[in-house]
Amino acid sequence: MVDVVESAGAGAGADTPEDARPRRGVPSWVITVGSLVVLLGAWEIFGRDVNPVFGSYPSAIAEAAWQLARTGKLWTALLDSLRPFFLGYGLAIVIGVPVGLITGRFRTVEAAIGIYITAGYAMPLVALVPLLVLWLGLGFAVKVAVVFLMSVFPICINTWLGVTAVPKTLIEVGKSFVAPNAVILRRIILPATLPYIMAGIRLAVGRAVVAMVIAEFFTSISGLGAIIITSANNFDTATMFIPILVLMIMAIGLNYLIGAVERRVAPWQAEIAGRDE
Repeated sequence: MVDVVESAGAGAGADTPEDARPRRGVPSWVITVGSLVVLLGAWEIFGRDVNPVFGSYPSAIAEAAWQLARTGKLWTALLDSLRPFFLGYGLAIVIGVPVGLITGRFRTVEAAIGIYITAGYAMPLVALVPLLVLWLGLGFAVKVAVVFLMSVFPICINTWLGVTAVPKTLIEVGKSFVAPNAVILRRIILPATLPYIMAGIRLAVGRAVVAMVIAEFFTSISGLGAIIITSANNFDTATMFIPILVLMIMAIGLNYLIGAVERRVAPWQAEIAGRDE
């Protein structure tokens, strides 16, 4: 009888780990690479049948990119575009986050400037570019201003909403220890608001990239915007796609970089998230 029980238990133990073992899904990067291969393959096949004036295909774009990079024009244009982009975007983060924190924390400040932040986000800032040109000229300063104005409001609003979403009990804990407002803002509200701040910074990346190109179109034509305009005027569609793809890759890379920073400064967010792996 003992032998029968032991053999039955051994058989159950042998089957249980096999069934209970979690199934590993396909890695995300494999799905992403597969999606890109399918997209580029379809684009290459069907793009060859399109008139070169109206479209292009990956191999032609890659050849044009090689020629543009070999002459050095691509790197010069990229550097001209990145300088105002990073300065304007950096200023938007440095100014937008504190303004959003203060606006969400203090009711008086929210009543005073909250309406302007909301209006600035909804306002078509492209219409202000001619006015900014009159104020700042056609050079570097106006490009920084356009990038800053297009990207600062998403950061402000997301930070502001993050502060209002902080549980009241956390703030009351700080008050119970007689912590001043500055300490509550820095030690309690800021860590709790980090996911909202990083989301606003991510949203601002796309707007900053668009602002950079708009600034180059409406001011002194330079950088990647100059390549787009020149190649479009010459009906060189393959070359026109190069700066567009470069900007897309840059935005994707910055988005992943911001995500890595978020996982570094707010590691608890990934642990409490309900997303399936």
